[in-house]
Amino acid sequence: MTDIEFFDFGNVGDEPHIAVGQTVPAVNLQAQLMTLLCLADGNSAITEKVFPDRFMHVPELLRMGANIRKEGPTAIVTGVKRLIGAPVMASDLRASAALILAGLIAKGKTRMQRVYHIDRGYERIEERFNALGADIRRMNPGPNQ
Repeated sequence: MTDIEFFDFGNVGDEPHIAVGQTVPAVNLQAQLMTLLCLADGNSAITEKVFPDRFMHVPELLRMGANIRKEGPTAIVTGVKRLIGAPVMASDLRASAALILAGLIAKGKTRMQRVYHIDRGYERIEERFNALGADIRRMNPGPNQ
């Protein structure tokens, strides 16, 4: 199981927030939540208790300007103002989804390699996001695309 802790270190104002030290189990959403936490104010801690290699997306988010440091099974995420588009490589299904989210919220172009990982769980995901207003293009569509 993955635990995600949210910490609030400053003025909250009108912004939504989660109370200090709240822990939520999030085995299947860890990578996607980490992407969103990259833009959250303050610090968040994600502790992976089941799959130690489940942080394969961290180097890719760092390439995009995220501020994440690993301490054993825990990733400490400090929010940044923006992510920047960059070339990234998908390592698994959940990391692929997280990198798509990161690319959508980043300034500039993001190009993801090894997209076959995303195809294992999300059929024609680019069409679904494009229907919502995204601009995602599959550069070398496979035979089933």
